[in-house]
Amino acid sequence: MAIDREMPLQEQMKFDMRAEEVDIMEGDPQLDADGGATINFGSEAQMSQGHTENLAEFLEDGELDNIARELSDAYEGDKDSRADWSSTYAEGLDLLGMKYEDRTTPFPGASGVSHPLLAESVTQFQAQSYKELFPAGGPVKTQIMGATNPQIDAQSARVKEFMNYQLTHIMEEYEPELDQMLFHLPLSGSAFRKIYYDNTLGRPVSKFVSSEDLVVPYQATDLHTCARMTHVVKMMANDLRKFQVSGFYSDIEVGTPSSDDPSEIEDKINELDGKKKVYTKDDIYTLLEMHVDLDLPGYEDANEAGEETGISLPYIVTIEESSNKILSIRRNWNENDPLKIKKQYFVHYKFLPGLGFYGFGLIHMLGGLTKTATSILRQLIDAGTLVNLPAGFKARGLRIRDDDQPLVPGEFRDVDAPAGDIRNSLVPLPYKEPSGTLFNLLGFVIESGKSFAAVADMKLGEGNEVNPVGTTMALLERGMKVMSAIHKRMHMAQGKEFKLLAKLFAETLPPVYPYQIVGGNQAVKAQDFDERIDVIPVSDPNIFSITQRVTLAQQQLQLAQAAPQMHNIQEAYRRMYEAMGVQNIEAILPPPQQPQPKDPATENADLLAGRPAQAFQGQNHDAHIEAHFAMMNSSVVKGSPVVMANLQSHIMQHISLKAQEQVQGEVQQQMAQLPPEQQQMMQQQMMMEMQNRVAELEAELIAEFVAEHEELLKDSGSDPLVDLKKDELKLREQDIIRKGQEANEKLGLEKKKARDKTTVDREKIDQQKDALALRSAISSEKLEKDSVNKMMDKAEKITANMEKTVSAAIKPNGGVN
Repeated sequence: MAIDREMPLQEQMKFDMRAEEVDIMEGDPQLDADGGATINFGSEAQMSQGHTENLAEFLEDGELDNIARELSDAYEGDKDSRADWSSTYAEGLDLLGMKYEDRTTPFPGASGVSHPLLAESVTQFQAQSYKELFPAGGPVKTQIMGATNPQIDAQSARVKEFMNYQLTHIMEEYEPELDQMLFHLPLSGSAFRKIYYDNTLGRPVSKFVSSEDLVVPYQATDLHTCARMTHVVKMMANDLRKFQVSGFYSDIEVGTPSSDDPSEIEDKINELDGKKKVYTKDDIYTLLEMHVDLDLPGYEDANEAGEETGISLPYIVTIEESSNKILSIRRNWNENDPLKIKKQYFVHYKFLPGLGFYGFGLIHMLGGLTKTATSILRQLIDAGTLVNLPAGFKARGLRIRDDDQPLVPGEFRDVDAPAGDIRNSLVPLPYKEPSGTLFNLLGFVIESGKSFAAVADMKLGEGNEVNPVGTTMALLERGMKVMSAIHKRMHMAQGKEFKLLAKLFAETLPPVYPYQIVGGNQAVKAQDFDERIDVIPVSDPNIFSITQRVTLAQQQLQLAQAAPQMHNIQEAYRRMYEAMGVQNIEAILPPPQQPQPKDPATENADLLAGRPAQAFQGQNHDAHIEAHFAMMNSSVVKGSPVVMANLQSHIMQHISLKAQEQVQGEVQQQMAQLPPEQQQMMQQQMMMEMQNRVAELEAELIAEFVAEHEELLKDSGSDPLVDLKKDELKLREQDIIRKGQEANEKLGLEKKKARDKTTVDREKIDQQKDALALRSAISSEKLEKDSVNKMMDKAEKITANMEKTVSAAIKPNGGVN
């Protein structure tokens, strides 16, 4: 468009006003040879709509049809690419055993029971995760990024309180949607949360989106790099009309939906729920909300020179599936973002990472074991049925009256047996009892599945056995390895969800807190949601159960009690109460009172009573120093070296704060004189100079204080510190003298004991010598006596022998031999 310098002023003013209103000039004005200028204002569509407008209102019908046809084909291809995944998921739902199967093989009435291994694992996971991801006090806690101070701590507490208030009281759909998601997640392996601002509710919402309703291309790996994803939305005709009337969707004719054929997964879910469509007059539209990168004609991306780059930009395109009509096209990036980065609305929860975009669930991991357990269980039941109700062959001539009616206990029925012996006419089939091997195999399969799903009972103690805390923690960690890893992935996803919600709270909700803030202003809400506060889930990703949390807190408390001088006992007790889930901990464990500024007289009274005193900024330090020094001159204080030392220490606090405040005032005056761009550059240098200046000023103030009060110190008789040292030396001297006397007395006592011991030892030696001599005399006498006795015995033996010899020599008749 050319602008001539000869254009009337009134027309130029009209043009300038219109150009200022649209403010979409592309590129720089190009000067013409005749003195005019050529300005490119872009397309007419861009000149008449804003960033958040529905671009479908400004595109030609033919262009919209081409876009709808291309995106619909892409959606069908994406859906077909995951057909095997859908079939596996749908077949796996049968393993839940929610519907009894009537079987006719291998015989009519065969058992159709399913083993509850998969159902038990899913239920256990849902119950454990639900109480961890949504505790009673709310699922959000905050973490301060960087340095902290009381103001940031208060901001963090406000953000945490507000978000938990929104999730537990205002966002009524959050908890039930989370509950439902935690049942779907272990089955399919993937579940999604959609976080967005709902205009009808006037607040942010977080909805559960099942994995079958979010379709991505086969090459997608994650939500951030996915070039196209489709959220399948079912919507009643009246709700769709509301969106059209409100202007959110284009007011076009979409006709009646041709069919509402559910998918394979939806069919299986309806079958398990026992639902089927009977009333067919409810028009339910299927909307394809596609988050896709497009290069829209008339809205092409351009560089600073105004040249098209050919880069596709992120849009949200909503298509009604049956009519293939586009209802809306909206930009999906922030208006002030020069990089045009895609805005995220979805958070992906994964049970197990899987090998591609979708995660693996218990259907994938335990499906084979569940089928095996079900097959073995049915074989055992069928074998028992055949043994209890046997079948076989009977002779053709055997007639049994009323043979179509089974025998009841205590009944005898007439039988006509041609052979006379019934046993010869009946041959039962050789059915065996249920196999013990199969029964053991069933137990092995069940134990393997429970071990993987971490639902087996953990026996941490038998009888009176009590395991130590460390052993208990090790057993818990070993038994919950798989669930802890899954919980950590869920913790990470929930943290992303909370960050998206916090951003929506800051951008869309009123900038004032809806309730009175404790010790603060309600209008600070808009400032609280900044990057200094990180919003994270309240649960610990490394701890998956209350038992683990309580055990760990108990061990921390025991360590704190063992060395209280090294720990914060109150914090240890607070963590113990938090692990136990106690509400309103402040009511039973009030926080310690922070010291408050006091007048000099009160500080003097505290120091006399042995309580500490603390100086604060903003006090009249000179008045405090004079009051404390006057107290030092009292006779009571002079007689107490400890109080004297505490008063001098407190005076040094006031001198230090006085120097800091004086230097801070000087630095602020110097910084105020500098330009804003130089203030940040000089900040680090000024901090170093400030520290040096504080040290110099403190030395000067201390010297002035000593010089000013030197006469008073002389009049007071002596320096209190010198007196204190003298008293200490006297005490030490007295202690040394006392210890010397005690040492001398002890030495004399030891000498006396040594002399007495020597006398006793000598007496013992003399007694031992006398006893030895006596024993020697007795031994000699005994020896002599023994020798005499031996000689007499020998003489008697000789005499006896001689008598025997003489007697033998004399004959009985008087003769001699």
